[in-house]
Amino acid sequence: MTYKAPIKDMLFDMEHLAQIEQVAQIPGFEDAGLETAQAVLEECAKLCEGVVAPLNVPGDLNPSSFKDGVVTTTPGFADAFKQYAEGGWQGLQHPADFGGQGLPKTIGAACIEMLNSANLSFALCPLLTDGAIEALLTAGSDALKSTYLEKLVTGEWTGTMNLTEPQAGSDLALVRTRAEPQGDSSYKVFGTKIFITYGEHDMADNIVHLVLARVAGAPEGVKGISLFVVPKFLVNQDGSLGKRNDVHCVSIEHKMGIKASPTAVLQFGDNGGAIGYLVGEENRGLEYMFIMMNAARYAVGLQGLAVAERAYQHAVAYAKERVQSRPVDGSVKASATIIHHPDVRRMLMTMRASNEGCRAMATAAAAAYDAAHHHPDAEVRQANQTFYEFMVPLVKGYSTEMSLEVTSLGVQVHGGMGFIEETGAAQYYRDAKILTIYEGTTAIQANDLVGRKTARDGGLTAKAIASQIEKTEAALHASGTDTAKAVARNLAQARQAFVQVVDFIVAQAKADPNAAYAGSVPYLMLTGNLVAGWQLGRSVLAAQELLSKGQDTAFMQAKLATAQFYAEHILTRVPGQADAVINGAASVMALPMELF
Repeated sequence: MTYKAPIKDMLFDMEHLAQIEQVAQIPGFEDAGLETAQAVLEECAKLCEGVVAPLNVPGDLNPSSFKDGVVTTTPGFADAFKQYAEGGWQGLQHPADFGGQGLPKTIGAACIEMLNSANLSFALCPLLTDGAIEALLTAGSDALKSTYLEKLVTGEWTGTMNLTEPQAGSDLALVRTRAEPQGDSSYKVFGTKIFITYGEHDMADNIVHLVLARVAGAPEGVKGISLFVVPKFLVNQDGSLGKRNDVHCVSIEHKMGIKASPTAVLQFGDNGGAIGYLVGEENRGLEYMFIMMNAARYAVGLQGLAVAERAYQHAVAYAKERVQSRPVDGSVKASATIIHHPDVRRMLMTMRASNEGCRAMATAAAAAYDAAHHHPDAEVRQANQTFYEFMVPLVKGYSTEMSLEVTSLGVQVHGGMGFIEETGAAQYYRDAKILTIYEGTTAIQANDLVGRKTARDGGLTAKAIASQIEKTEAALHASGTDTAKAVARNLAQARQAFVQVVDFIVAQAKADPNAAYAGSVPYLMLTGNLVAGWQLGRSVLAAQELLSKGQDTAFMQAKLATAQFYAEHILTRVPGQADAVINGAASVMALPMELF
């Protein structure tokens, strides 16, 4: 099964939902309009479809291996990464000052989706490097930037994020890795980090580890964590690589999915101390790490969309080939391909609509990020920053949970053959599971949505979004078509349920925190569902207008049919989820612990 990048859908979202021509009005992005986007996406698709995608199954069957401290990636990965770096893809969204192309996230997000659809395991290496670049751009000294940024941006070196320790998973207050100042602006770092994606590999000359550690005398808890750059090889004054640093891979994990991506256990300081350099100020490491985390969380949401898109394409191809049973309507007198059967169509439409909804949501969020970071007007920047921050847990949490449903449906469409590894459907299901876990579980995203994004401002941001959705409903009703009315009707019901939940969350967050947080994941799921449905409602308005002009009739009709399916089959879940949040909080905590 080959992968085909959904360029047409990506460009539709960019043009009509993200308003890319407005993004191109922002200083610095003048050359990044729709024409540029199309050219970039077409080139990216060539690499992803022709070079990276064919390595997906081999990576699952012949994953990265570890021997004598050396990690060897799947045959073909190193060469593919070289082509990726030489093509300038690592630096696509990063500043030209450091060797990047300086393109907006609105374009970059589509390329990230493609790369992850092509090969989730492969794409993890650039994803972590992006996070390291963001952290250094924001908080790195001039010396750190001049030493590391260009090499990271060009893909000559790769980056990692080192948070987790055996006793410290999501609770970073428990971090024990220590850093001792050496009096010459360097530190010696000692400790163990686990679950380090691409912590050791053979695809780049150097690996730049960003490491959370405590300096002696630092405050207890998260307020005493600092961030350090600890390179695999030290860097000489002239920029050449020096001696090997005292950081070593001691093992890699054996995993359920993303098998080709080496997940390393790293040991720092077994032979006298790993040399590290402070990023920013002491004790502000968590703040800087969250820069990486937010970049990574959005990207993981795209991973969910990406693997779901690949599963959908795989399932459609199988459904058009597999002959089984006569259609119930008698349209074919003998056994027919399974795409004739209503329930198979329901599954395929659920997959398709979920993907299009999440892509639309992620594209709109990317445009908000671009405005938040680059728009000349401070008020516009702030409004977009608030919107983008609200969207991050939705893109991450909802899209990754969606990917589990969609990849599971992909297996189901294949029937018994889906359970057989040779068909390939099972790999997407296995790979997708990690996405709801790393960079913060779904519950962590949901707690963020409840606490920081909803309760903190008394629901103002949430209700401002609800007001925007109501305007879309009005426009849909005004357009007068049956599809638009169906979408508007279900959108209204979902929005009203959302507002009721927001009021409940705001009221309970302090009065009864258990009640507010017991429904945090259902709240995230209904909010993600609503926002994705809203973006598909906006897509209906655009598609109807283009259809009236006779533009790309088949594509626009498919857009309308998919949006209506989403409204009638997926958006309709929201009122039930709202009821569980508002009326079901007590039963979550009702059973005493000793009775479990």
